[in-house]
Amino acid sequence: MLIFKRRNVVKTLCQSNLIRVNGHSSKASKQIREGDILEIDTLQGIRKIKVLKIPKGNICKQNKDLFYEELSS
Repeated sequence: MLIFKRRNVVKTLCQSNLIRVNGHSSKASKQIREGDILEIDTLQGIRKIKVLKIPKGNICKQNKDLFYEELSS
């Protein structure tokens, strides 16, 4: 959903327990559903993202706001 540029980045973050789905540590293979809250530990702090919709295929950068929203921490 264009949150990260590469899947390898997500895999590395999951292996380091830096990504949580609905408050639980997650593997890169975790199936994400509409309404899930992602918490991503970054150097700037925790980034919270709510999944609004799951895309059926590739999406354009202009349309990424239709699929998730940033929540204030």
